[in-house]
Amino acid sequence: MIAGRVLDAAALVAFASRTSVYAEALVWTAVEEGIVLDVPSSAVAAAWSRLEETDRPVLDVLLRLPVTVVDDLTAERARSVGGVGGDPLDAHALLCATERGWAVVTADPTRYAVRPDTGAEIEPLP
Repeated sequence: MIAGRVLDAAALVAFASRTSVYAEALVWTAVEEGIVLDVPSSAVAAAWSRLEETDRPVLDVLLRLPVTVVDDLTAERARSVGGVGGDPLDAHALLCATERGWAVVTADPTRYAVRPDTGAEIEPLP
């Protein structure tokens, strides 16, 4: 089985703004070890809107890494995300995680406390 993690919007912001050495370590370890980073496109949009202009190029670097896979929110995918229920941003990350059997990495684990029904593992950034 391929190892990987799903990065939500909060994790993307933590990495791109360089406010979490743990997020940086996770990304660069993934590159070194060939660990796939699944990034929901809805998380990219949310992170982009929250980031300062000077931090956006760092997010672009992450999105171009060979281990990064962006889960696009197509019309069909949007229906699947909507089927998860709750906040669509959280639902997209949870759907990616449950489908792949990976953890959602987040700087804001409280967002997922109300959703234990998905069975997705939540991995908080320290």
